[in-house]
Parts: sequence; structure tokens; C-alpha cells
Amino acid sequence: MGKKEVAVLGDDLRLLLLPRRHPGHLSSIAHFHLTVFNVLRSTISMGLEKQSSNKVFGGEVTKYSFKSSVLGDLSANLNLYLPPSASSSKKVPILYFLAGLTCTEDNAAQKGGMFEAASQEGIALCFPDTSPRGAKIEGEDESYDFGSGAGFYINATKDPWSKHYKMYDHIVKEIPEQLKAADLPIDFSKSSVFGHSMGGHGALTLYLKGEASFKSCSAFSPICHPTACPWGEKAFKGYLAGGVEEGKQHDATELVAAAKGKKLNILLCQADFCPCGILLYRIDSGLGDNFYQQKQLLPEDFQEAARKSGHGEDEVNIRLQDGYDHSYFFISTYAPEHIRWHAKFLK
Repeated sequence: MGKKEVAVLGDDLRLLLLPRRHPGHLSSIAHFHLTVFNVLRSTISMGLEKQSSNKVFGGEVTKYSFKSSVLGDLSANLNLYLPPSASSSKKVPILYFLAGLTCTEDNAAQKGGMFEAASQEGIALCFPDTSPRGAKIEGEDESYDFGSGAGFYINATKDPWSKHYKMYDHIVKEIPEQLKAADLPIDFSKSSVFGHSMGGHGALTLYLKGEASFKSCSAFSPICHPTACPWGEKAFKGYLAGGVEEGKQHDATELVAAAKGKKLNILLCQADFCPCGILLYRIDSGLGDNFYQQKQLLPEDFQEAARKSGHGEDEVNIRLQDGYDHSYFFISTYAPEHIRWHAKFLK
């Protein structure tokens, strides 16, 4: 309940306590009850609503929904895992996982193989959705790589998408605010992000922009150079008024290229190879990934841009895993390792 609502209730209480002979007494009673009802209804509708819960590795994964003002008052879903160590006296860090094209908040939670490591390390996991749902925009359900399930973790600036498709603000601002308001046992000063494919693009760009103050970032087969691949070009031309040129603001390769002169410690390989213990990035890509072969991912472009901006191999490296594809079989193989790597920066 905000300060304005408290002030309104305070005024109504003062009216309610007036002598009964005061002509405004009865009307103030009715107004007071109506105010309480409206404030409580507003507070409840804006908060997280529990949809389901399952125990896993001693902790609990809960599906929540809430009315998203950022997404144009549409209903939004997320899954949240709290490890068994989480309590009001011992808040735990949080790691956000951003999923890829066609996915929902359920894919990684159900198939990613992440809960055992998160339980052991004492880390909360948050799985947001990949786009708004039910915006009823013409064409949003026509293709797998644009519209529903393909929000690209950016704020759309082109009509009609700009009313609802604001996934950057949804992830960086709205979801943390909702979780904080729910008074969950989470230490929000210790947060990190990882993701897959489109979600890997989201993880890298959200981290590079720095607004969320993530401690670390890793990715599975991310779209590293979206302004130079078909997926990214389609998304930026569709969502952004400035098209691909505006999309450079949301391109990990462009962002790391602009980091010339800045101190970067970027690891895209085995965490054990870290020369200094201060790591920001880690990327795994499967060589059996057909999208890698089709030049949709372009991790080498990210590495080259880092080199040109003055960051050597000791700062940026890419780990290419032979034979793995773009599926959750690949993610589940390395997800525990990624979580343990993030744990070094979240504790």
C-alpha cells in the first residue's frame, strides 16, 4: 500500500471518528469502506498471484502471474525457484534465466536441469516469459521468430508493438519490483543473468547495458550479432521505428565493440581458466547446432569485436562444444556448471 493510499485512509478515519451527530458521519462510513475495498483490490491485483507450486531438490518452484503495467496491462507469468536454504533471516541471491524463441516460462524450468545445482549453491532462479501474451496484434502469431514467444528482450518503439512489447523494462525493472513487493527471501543486491539463443542475446545485452547491475552473465548458443543475422534483422525491423540501425543499441557485438578503453573481464570458456577471478561473461555454443551453422548466432563476431576494442584472449574466449545442438539436451548438460560458476560472484 503506497503513501497516497495510507493518507486517504487516514483522512477517512478522521471523518469516521467525528461525533455521530456530524452530518458527514454516515456518508464517511460508506466512503471509508469503499476506499478500503478499492485500495485492497488494487494492491492484490498488482501483486503476484500463486498459480501452482512443486517441491524439487528440497526447495520449491512456484508459478506466479501478475497484471503487467509495462506490458500494457496484460497478464504475465514467471516461475520462481527458492532453494531450501532461503528464509527471512537468510536471503539468497537470484539468477535470471532468459529463454529462447518459441519458449515460455516453463521450458527451462521443466527441461533445463538447473534445480539441483541451485539447491546446493543456495541460489534462487527466476524464469520469465519470452514475450507478452494476448496482445491481439495482427500478425503476432504468424511466425515462430516474431511476435508471441519472440520478444527479443527489447522495448519496441514501432506501432503497434510499442504498447505491449516492452520486454527490456519487464525483465530489468518490473519483475524485480514485483518480487521485492512480495517480500520473498531474496537478496536483490546479488543478481546475475544467463540465457539461451534469443535469451542469450538478452542476457548479454542486458548485462552490457549495466542498468540491472548483474554480477555475472553467461549464455548458451546466444544470438551474438543480431543486426547481422536474419533473426535479429526481422525483429529489429518489426519492433523498432529505427529498424536495424536502432537495433545496434541491442546488439552484444556492437556493445562490446563500444567498450574500448573500458576494463572488461569477459570469460567465454571454462571458469577454471579465469586469470583473475573477476568474470563477467561465459558463452557455450554447440558445433552440432544447425543455427550456428546457418550463421544465426555468430559468436566469432562477438569475439572479434572484443579483440578490436582492446580485450585479448585472457579476457574474452568462446567455448565451442563438439557435437551438441541447439536443444535443451545441450543446456541441461552444462546448466549445473553455469550455475556453480555464477555462484562465485553471488556469494
